[in-house]
This record gives sequence, structure tokens and C-alpha cells, in this order.
Amino acid sequence: MSVDSSQLVHFDAAKLAKVSAPETGPSKRPLFGLDFEALAARMVELGEPAWRGKQLAEALYRQRVATLDEVTTLPLVLRQKLAKQGWEVGRPEIVQVFQSVDGTERYLIECRSGATSAETVETVWMPEGDEGEAGDGTDSFEAAGGQTGAAAKNWRRATICVSSQVGCAVNCKFCLTAKLGLQRNLSAGEITGQVIAVLDRQGIEVGRDRVNLVFMGMGEPFLNYDNFMGAVGLLVREAGLSPQRMTVSTSGIVPGIERFAEEPADVRPKLAISLNAPNDAIRAEIMPINRKWNIEAVIDAVRGVKLRPRERVTFEYVLLGGVTDKPEHAREVARLARRTGLPVKVNLIAWNPGPGIHYEMPREGAVDAFRAALARAGVPVYLRRPRGRDIYAACGQLKRTVEG
Repeated sequence: MSVDSSQLVHFDAAKLAKVSAPETGPSKRPLFGLDFEALAARMVELGEPAWRGKQLAEALYRQRVATLDEVTTLPLVLRQKLAKQGWEVGRPEIVQVFQSVDGTERYLIECRSGATSAETVETVWMPEGDEGEAGDGTDSFEAAGGQTGAAAKNWRRATICVSSQVGCAVNCKFCLTAKLGLQRNLSAGEITGQVIAVLDRQGIEVGRDRVNLVFMGMGEPFLNYDNFMGAVGLLVREAGLSPQRMTVSTSGIVPGIERFAEEPADVRPKLAISLNAPNDAIRAEIMPINRKWNIEAVIDAVRGVKLRPRERVTFEYVLLGGVTDKPEHAREVARLARRTGLPVKVNLIAWNPGPGIHYEMPREGAVDAFRAALARAGVPVYLRRPRGRDIYAACGQLKRTVEG
């Protein structure tokens, strides 16, 4: 599989150069990533009233400004004072865009961990999500003439897939991201910044446009728990997004699930477990994390999460040809779902191939047969439609691929 160079949107060369050769000089201090209280404290330190922090938070997270010059609610002299002290907006920015034939966009977003280093992380935009409703995605995108942003808003809802780490340490054997290893955690501002950058690019009106967030990109959110939940807090309280339109997926980090169970409902996303296998023997082979926390330990931790009315826990299940897609596997998954005693649903994902990953896609008819078996057993089951396979944007394909 290769990325068609015609699907790559090229940005200014100087901007791209910052990723490999960042500027040197005095360290800049980002305002983006600070909440209202922290921004208010900065204002008080400068001799300003605390309510200036609210103005600044509004500009950063709702008006989505990129520079201090755009924060026109603050007096010019205050903006100049902030700049003189080394403060900047400091929001992560999109440096490359890959466009799929189905309307999906994959972004390389620059995250700076200081004045002398910069890295990119991946974020994915999916108009109409990935549940495969008739007449979604591709038709809407083509009708808009391949445009992006507000001019092409011919979708009813959309999903943003967000990363929590640069790379990943969990080492799932079927995932391209695992080949990167873990390079570093993202800060709360860097996680939040991915979302705000995409909302800005697409011209989203929060509260009017229906946008869902899934923390299912690069990394394991529960191995970067504080920053992940810090980002959720910023997105809910400062940007005005609903936690009930957010879902976090974990490979089964039991201490993280136990912490998650203590989060208040007003800032807690929905929970998905990357199950991906019908039993411990197979799961330990394809997901080594299972050797530390097996399926029963994960499920026991999930039982501690106080679900909202009508809320379900999702089991994400990747179908690997000949490995996890057999009829007996479907029967095992159905028994497991019933045994949990939880309101669960299963999302099936046909494995998305990548270079150097030695698995096969499910054989013809296997996905439908697996879904039918779960449905017959009374388990709610949905098929996640692959989005952006041609640009390495589908589930398990995120590896900062740039070659054409």
C-alpha cells in the first residue's frame, strides 16, 4: 500500500522545516494547555484582574486563535507584555494533510516539547464517522467537489480520532504504531490542541455541529492518564464539548481503568476496551499486555465504572484472518460478553494491513458470519467501516507515514 502524492496537501516549506530543524533561541511558554484558573493566575501575576484569564481562555479554546495578535479582547499593551515575557499561544498546528478518496483526512500535527525539539503526531478526521451508514462520507465529499472546511460541510456528523502519545509502548502485534515504540507522552495541551486544530480547519461550530471524539489514535491513553484527563477537562470546560460524545479506548491498563472509575460523570468519556481476542491464550500472543492484566482482571476493573443511564461499554474486536475470526471465536466472545454482567456492545474491525505486519485480512464472508453469530446470541454488534485505508488513516495504521 502506498500513499498517492496527489492526496498530500503541501504546506509552506519553512513551516515543514520546523519539524526536522526547529528554531533555536529563547524558550517560548505556551498559554495553550492552561485552564481558566491557571490563566487567571498568570493575569494576576501581571497586575491584571483575574477575569482577563476568562477572556484569554475564551480566545484560546472557543475562538481558536493562533497568535496573541488575534486576542483582541485583551488590550494591546497586555498582549505586548505577554509576548515580551516569552508567552505565546503555542497551539499545536497541522503541518501536513493527507486526503483519502472517502473524505477522511489524516494530519501530521506538530507538537513542540521545547524550543529545541519538535515532533509530529497523527490525528484523523472522518466525516460521518466509521459506522457505514448508506450514502455517507464519500458521496458528501464528492458532492462538495473535494473541498474541506466550512464550504464542504455536507456531513451530518463527524469523528476526530485523537492521539495521546508519540508512538506506543503496548506493542500490539497487529498495529503499525507499535513499530514506533514509545517516544514520549503528549501534554494535556498537545492532546487538546489536536482537537482544536481540526475543529478550526473544518470550521466546526461547537454546540451546533455534531462531532464525536475518540481517543484511539497513537498511544495508550491510560499510560498517560493525567495528561489525557487534563485534556478532557480542557475540552469539556473550556472548549464546550460534551464528554458523552467522547470515547477512550484502552488495551486493558487495569490501574488506569480503576482511576477512570472514580472520575465524575461530567468529565468522563465513554469507555472502550480493545479486546481483540476471544480468550487469554490468543490475546497474550497478539497483545502482550494481556500477560500482565488478563481479560478477567480487565473486566473486573470495568465493573467498577458507574455507567450513565443507557450507556454501554464497548468491546473493540479486530478480526485477524485465521487468528481471531473463526465461528468458535464468535461464540466465545458472546459467552464472554454475557458473563461480564455489563451492558456491552461489540464493535468489529476488519484488520487494516500495513507493511511489516504479518497478518491477513479476514477471509470473504468471515466478518458477516462473525457479526451474525454475535447477533444471534443477543449481543449488540456493529461493524466499523474502514476509513482512509489508502492514506494509512484507518485503525491500527497510524505511523506518521509520509512517503508517496
